[in-house]
Amino acid sequence: MRFYDRREEIDILRQNKLQAERSAMFTVLMGRRRVGKTALITHAMADDNYAYLFVSRDNETMLCSKFQQTLEEQLGISVYGKLTKFRDLFEVIMRESQHRHFTVVFDEFQTFYNINPAIFSEMQDIWDRYHTRSHINLITSGSIQSLMKRIFEDKSEPLYGRPTSKFTLRPFRISVIRQILADANPGYRNEDLLCLYMITGGVAKYIELLIDAQCFTKEKMLNYVCRQDSYFITEGRDLMNQEFGEDSATYFSILQLIAGGMTRRSDIDGTMQKDVGTYLQNLEKNYSMIARLKPVLSRPNSKTTAYEISDNFLRFWFRFICPYQSVIERQQHALLRKNIAQHYEQFSGRTLERYFHDKTMETGLYTTVGNWWNRKGENEIDMIALNEFDHTGVAAEIKRNPNKISPIVLEEKIAALPAADFGKYTLTPLTLPMEDM
Repeated sequence: MRFYDRREEIDILRQNKLQAERSAMFTVLMGRRRVGKTALITHAMADDNYAYLFVSRDNETMLCSKFQQTLEEQLGISVYGKLTKFRDLFEVIMRESQHRHFTVVFDEFQTFYNINPAIFSEMQDIWDRYHTRSHINLITSGSIQSLMKRIFEDKSEPLYGRPTSKFTLRPFRISVIRQILADANPGYRNEDLLCLYMITGGVAKYIELLIDAQCFTKEKMLNYVCRQDSYFITEGRDLMNQEFGEDSATYFSILQLIAGGMTRRSDIDGTMQKDVGTYLQNLEKNYSMIARLKPVLSRPNSKTTAYEISDNFLRFWFRFICPYQSVIERQQHALLRKNIAQHYEQFSGRTLERYFHDKTMETGLYTTVGNWWNRKGENEIDMIALNEFDHTGVAAEIKRNPNKISPIVLEEKIAALPAADFGKYTLTPLTLPMEDM
């Protein structure tokens, strides 16, 4: 699959490189696993000389040996003798950058935590001493978001406040997913687009796997996911194991409950037979794996909340793959595929709502997009999108089957919205069946 989109992110990296010719730049690039961080860097730097240093789980001496060789081959930085400490290697880099401009990329930067946590303090000291006279374009990239946030956003950490540029690479937007599928299969159906969005959520690697395997239709995509050698079978567990420590079993259980439709805190507490408040907070704030949903315009302290897995792939994996490990181990993949087929319409109905939420937000016309429901769980509106500046918006009913949409019922739901919250907004009713994707 060819390289798609990322124009804004490429522009950031290239502007940072130009600025580094005058003064040192320290860029932090974050993003979930397989979202395309390395591909972005290599594409943006394709016409430049740079050193790409992958932080593997070697000991510090072995890693320095590899880095030393790469620096000499890719940037011509010669180091006399054999360096065994990263601090010495980084000081060589910073000294050299005082005399000329170049780019150095540290990929999977957070892995230094497993090698030698003191490296971050040593980097801080060396950066503070040399960066004012340096012309380095330093890029650090990492996929374990909890660790990357800790390294660069925790005030107690030594590298806090040092980056000059920091951004997170997100999955592809709806418009890009549509473009990729249209390029691969101009005659695609909306059902195919919904399935691609449901499985991948726009994550570049996942889309690439399906497109390269010529899985352009819903049936082929789901068949590929359920194959004996499928990358997707183990990907969820691999991703989770990267992030979680000793409490991985608890986190797995919570995510499985949410994916199965248990979205209220009290229900999760009851099923788990323990207070899971801290776990839910970590999943939301530290790991960015779940979102706490509230009705649009609800009060900050509103107890009318529901939890949902933010990542489309993880939502799919925890619903259809994770609970059936025994089926997979017995290599009964046909049963796995059959189970997905039996529950596909119901599960993809909520996915269709998420699709239209993302698509509506991408228009740039609205400041808030979400659902609305009252405390009793009644009078639910699938999507309300508001422009808080001109007080306009839309209220939409979203269904796979257009025959299940009633414009009259939607008008009644809009009329029942609390005037204290929505009275100043002019809402246009909108019906969004699957054919409008």
